[in-house]
Amino acid sequence: MNAQEWRSVFALGALYALRMLGMFMVLPVFALYARDLPEPAQPWQIGMAIGIYGLTQAILQIPAGMLSDRYGRKPVIMVGMLIFALGSYVAGASDNINWIIAGRAIQGGGAISGVVAALLADVTRDSVRTTAMAILGAGMGLAFVLALVLGPLVSGWIGVNGIFWLTGVLALLALPLLIWGVPTPRAPQSRDGDLRTVLANPTLLRLDAGIFLLHACMTAVFTIVPLAIAQTLGWDGSEHWKLYLPVLIVSLIPVFPLIRRAEKGGRFKVIFLGAIGALALALMLAAAGYRTPTGLVLAMLLYFTAFNFLEGALPSLISRAAPPAQKGAALGAYSSAQFLGSFTGGALAGLALQFGGIGGGFAVLTSLPVLWLMVATGQTFIHSAHAKPSAITE
Repeated sequence: MNAQEWRSVFALGALYALRMLGMFMVLPVFALYARDLPEPAQPWQIGMAIGIYGLTQAILQIPAGMLSDRYGRKPVIMVGMLIFALGSYVAGASDNINWIIAGRAIQGGGAISGVVAALLADVTRDSVRTTAMAILGAGMGLAFVLALVLGPLVSGWIGVNGIFWLTGVLALLALPLLIWGVPTPRAPQSRDGDLRTVLANPTLLRLDAGIFLLHACMTAVFTIVPLAIAQTLGWDGSEHWKLYLPVLIVSLIPVFPLIRRAEKGGRFKVIFLGAIGALALALMLAAAGYRTPTGLVLAMLLYFTAFNFLEGALPSLISRAAPPAQKGAALGAYSSAQFLGSFTGGALAGLALQFGGIGGGFAVLTSLPVLWLMVATGQTFIHSAHAKPSAITE
C-alpha cells in the first residue's frame, strides 16, 4: 500500500476501534449493573438493553449506505458518530433501565459500519483492498479483546454509566481522524438492482444467516456469562477480567494455524463446519457444567476458539462469493444481518434467563449453532486461489 492508503487504513481502523471499544466494554459488566439499579431490571429488560442497539443498526445500515451514495461517505459517518455519542450520553445519564434502553437505541442510530467499509473501498486500490479490510477487521478484533479485559476494570473505577460517557467521548475524539486522515473520494453512483441481486444469491444468503446466528450467539453469551461467573466464582464485575484475559489469549493460539490449514490444505468446509459444531458443544458444556469452575472455563475456551475462527472466516467468504459489481450491496446486507443477530441474541437470552435461569439460557442458545450447521451444510465454499480481487462497488 502507498502512504495515502496506509494513512486511510490507520485512520478508519482507529475510528472504528475507538467507537467499538466503549461498546464492547459494556458487554461483560452490563447484566450485573442492570440487576443492581435502584429499580432492578428484569431479565428481559437486560436482554432488550443489550440487543436493541443491534436492531436499530440492522434497520439503518442499508439506508445509511444509500445516503452515503447520494451525499458522500464522510458526512454520513460524521452524523452517525454524533448520533452514537448522543445515545451514549443518554444511556449514561440515567439509572432507569427504560432510559438506558432508549440510549442504546439511539446509539444504534449511528449505523456507519457499512459506510466505513465502503469509504475504505473508495480510497484503496483493488490490489490492496483485501489487506486493508483485514487490517480494519484486526483493529476491531483488538478493540474487542481489550474491551473484554478493560470493561470490568474500568467499571470498577468509573461505573458502567461512566463507560457510557467514555464511549461518547471516544466517538467524538475519532472525528478528527476522519476529517484529516482520510481523503474525500467522489461520491459513487448508485446502481439499481444491486440489493435485489444480492438477496437472490443463495450463497450470500447462507453467509448472511451465518453472521446473524454467530452474533446472536455472541450477544446472548455475554448476557449470561457474567451471571455465571458471579454465581460460580463469586467474583464481582471488576474481577471478571481475570477469566476473560487468559481465556481470550489461549483461545487465539489455535486460530491462525486453523486458518492456514483451512486455506492451504483445501479443508475449509470441514474446518468451518467443525467450528460451528464446536460452538454447539461449548454451549452444551456450559449448560451442564457452568456450576463448576472447570466446566465454565473449558466451555468458554472452546466457544471463543470457534468464535474467533468463524469471525475471521465469514468476511473472507463474503468477499469471495459476492459478484464484483454487487460487493457494496452484499456488505450492507451482511452488516444488517450481523446487527439484527445482536438484537435477537440479547432478546433471546433475556427471555431464556427469565424462564430457564443460567443453565436453561445456555441450553436454549445451543439451538443457534445447530440451526447454523443445518444451513451451512449446503454452503458453496470458494477457495482463495479462485477468488478474483475486485473493488467493492455499489
